[in-house]
Amino acid sequence: MSRRSSANDFVRADLVTVASLCDVVVTTGSFPLLSGVNLTLESSTTYVISGPNGAGKTSLLRLLAGLEVPSRGSGSVLGFDICSTQRRELRRYVGWLGHETSFYPDLSPVENLLFAARTTGAEAAAVPSALERVGLTHRARVPLKSLSAGQQRRVSLAWLLVRRPQLWLMDEPFASLDDEGRALVSELIGSAQTAGATVVLTSHGALPAETHATSIVIVGGRIVEVAP
Repeated sequence: MSRRSSANDFVRADLVTVASLCDVVVTTGSFPLLSGVNLTLESSTTYVISGPNGAGKTSLLRLLAGLEVPSRGSGSVLGFDICSTQRRELRRYVGWLGHETSFYPDLSPVENLLFAARTTGAEAAAVPSALERVGLTHRARVPLKSLSAGQQRRVSLAWLLVRRPQLWLMDEPFASLDDEGRALVSELIGSAQTAGATVVLTSHGALPAETHATSIVIVGGRIVEVAP
């Protein structure tokens, strides 16, 4: 399969199946995080992973990001074999929104994003408009550590807009956000899906009404339901 020339090109129109997992098992020590996972993810679709605490929601996200190594089974994400060293290359094509930020606390949002763009080959010219879209223009040049948790989450969202990944993986994206922030996340998810990207997110509670997603229910490391 042909690869994109840059990790920051946007979605490939010819990629219909974004991920395919077959009987995947992920363990830590002798403890199974995921057991016999079978899953297919399509392009231009949003999925929400739900389930009780410790069910394996974040582990499934990390697997799709190439951050977990299957101990059994097979799978591919964006055409990369996640059971081989190809998963390292996969990480360049995936947008990740986790609970922790990897940005530098003493740098401002604009400095962090420009630095990240230079080191990854992303389009630095997209940084100002991304910060404007997430409502942070007025806080773009203050130290990141002076921002609230919700504002720092917005910086991470701005980075996704700069990166323009084919696959968005979002761990509790509505956490630490007010109503305005939740509406913003819903808008960005909808825009990404319309543009052809696939969005996979985890959630403990109900999604905003404007967020339409296929449900993936996971219990005890096993997917028990996939439904629109």
